[in-house]
Amino acid sequence: MTCALGFDALTMEFPGVRALDAVSFGVRSGSVHALMGENGAGKSTLLKILSGAYRPTAGTLRLGAASRLFASTAEALAAGVAVIYQELHLVPDMTVAENLLLGRYPRRLGFLDRAALRREAQRLLQLVGETISPDTRLGRLSLAQRQMVEIAKALGRGARMVAFDEPTSSLSAKETRRLFEIIRDLRDRGTAILYVTHRMDEVYELCDAATVLRDGRHVVTHETLAQVTRDALVSSMVGRELTNIYHYRPRPQAPGGLEVRDIVGPGLRAPVSFQVARGEVVGFFGLVGAGRTELMRLICGATAPTAGDVRVRGATIRGGSPRAAIQEGLVFCPEDRKKEGIIGIRSVAENINLSARRTHLRASLFLNLSWERANAANQIARLGVRTASAETLIGLLSGGNQQKAILARWLSEDVRVLVLDEPTRGIDIGAKSEIYALIHDLAAAGASVVIVSSELPEVLGIADRILVMREGGVAAEFSRAEATPETVMRAALPAGTSP
Repeated sequence: MTCALGFDALTMEFPGVRALDAVSFGVRSGSVHALMGENGAGKSTLLKILSGAYRPTAGTLRLGAASRLFASTAEALAAGVAVIYQELHLVPDMTVAENLLLGRYPRRLGFLDRAALRREAQRLLQLVGETISPDTRLGRLSLAQRQMVEIAKALGRGARMVAFDEPTSSLSAKETRRLFEIIRDLRDRGTAILYVTHRMDEVYELCDAATVLRDGRHVVTHETLAQVTRDALVSSMVGRELTNIYHYRPRPQAPGGLEVRDIVGPGLRAPVSFQVARGEVVGFFGLVGAGRTELMRLICGATAPTAGDVRVRGATIRGGSPRAAIQEGLVFCPEDRKKEGIIGIRSVAENINLSARRTHLRASLFLNLSWERANAANQIARLGVRTASAETLIGLLSGGNQQKAILARWLSEDVRVLVLDEPTRGIDIGAKSEIYALIHDLAAAGASVVIVSSELPEVLGIADRILVMREGGVAAEFSRAEATPETVMRAALPAGTSP
């Protein structure tokens, strides 16, 4: 196989940061090449150079034998390069068909040919096994469905080089299998595929080769993975050996943490009740569409419940709003951190101080700038947020560091109940390990922690108790000792199906 894509001494500098430092490696035609590394290693920067969004400080790309640098994303697409980002680039208020063919609508007699638009959209959706209507507004789709639309859009461009950035982070097992079929088909037709993931299972199931970046530098490229162990890959990513990444340890528990009584609302088919003790970590597992996120939003006031109540240490949350929940010490890290977790055009410091600053105002009116600077600096150091400074725009940080900044915001509060919806989605194994350690530290200090995850090993590794949701209700409950991959997955599946 020939080298379809090459990165030659790519260097990218931002004010105070060298994001890439003379990175060189190649991707063969007809292969799936994993790109791995911790958040902040330079993977996203490299993808943005490939897509034409960034122009490197030094170095060049090679497409076949030709050296290239793209001045825009349109130029990259015209050259046959498509990049599918983890954070989707779609227009919620437009239809699926309009998103799929954006910028290249079919026309007849100078007017938009809607029948042709719909036919082509249906063809593209069939490529990814989707049956959704092309006329559906994109904003009405689930995150998983939007991900598949993004993939179909890229495939419709006829790209010869496709880069995927954590494409399975919001997909169900069935959708992931379909995506893998698509990728294998592209590979068999000679497409060069660069695949960014933190999931080791995906690397060994799907990828032919792997490159590891660390701190903006090329560490190693394995042209074949047959003789490379998982431990060796992890060690090359983090620069050290990682053992017991979940950091689980038994801890004292006490009643009176979080109590949810007969809560009812959108996304639930029946009232839900459960308790989380002080010092306890409870994991929620379920397939896409099971109602986990909907339940968490009801608990935290992001969606108003129609019945039921939520109590934190005996106090009922009044008003059913995020503000009321925060005042009682119940805080929420949402699944879609870019849309709901951060303010991308504000600094890291502002995002960290956003909530707790209300309790540190001078004369109940003016910002306490000394507290703002000190708190941001302390939290950045505490959570190891990788940023050039506290004043850097948070939108420029990697996903893992954005997630740490969101956690830093809530650690600036008096946290009594911490609700985490997919907290490690798209985050490298080193950052995951740090977040797991933080969760157990909070629980050991008496907080009640609820974690929603689509990754079964994560739930089994971190939780004291597991609640399984299915079709809008709680289907089963397991203690840590009772839970196995088979029993939990069996409870999550619809009746009449097998794991």
